[in-house]
Amino acid sequence: MAFSVSFVCTGNICRSPMAESVFRARVDEAGLDGLVRVDSAGTDGWHEGDGADPRTVSVLTAAGYESDHVARRFDASWFSRLDLVIALDSGHLRALRRLAPTAADADKVRLLRSYDPAAAASDDLDVPDPYYSDDEGFETCLRMVEAASEGLLDAVREASERRAA
Repeated sequence: MAFSVSFVCTGNICRSPMAESVFRARVDEAGLDGLVRVDSAGTDGWHEGDGADPRTVSVLTAAGYESDHVARRFDASWFSRLDLVIALDSGHLRALRRLAPTAADADKVRLLRSYDPAAAASDDLDVPDPYYSDDEGFETCLRMVEAASEGLLDAVREASERRAA
């Protein structure tokens, strides 16, 4: 069974689809495609059915990532099929933990930047919402996502190996 990771932000058009695209690329580069399933969702349904924000797509494309995305709202029933739920900021973390049907499900929720050793040493683990910012906000978001993706990949690889043992 594949190890399942879902990235969650507010509307599922900026941060979480960016994290999904970057992490999927890391999974593929590591030869783990088929062993790790990656998706994303939003805590709210404002943009359900919409594609990713054009600025997200632009930043991802410029950096060499693929982006084929349709926004959707996170559903509590998904916890049963997910191994990790990665929140992009502390507001998402709190919302997802409240939504979790069990304590074990709430324990699956982590902040993305907690996997970035440089960020984990600070008090601010939020990936700022670039929606109301300029292109630099989206580029900053991408840099934060990329910095955390390697540590997340290591954690997923380790958890997958423990599961297989």
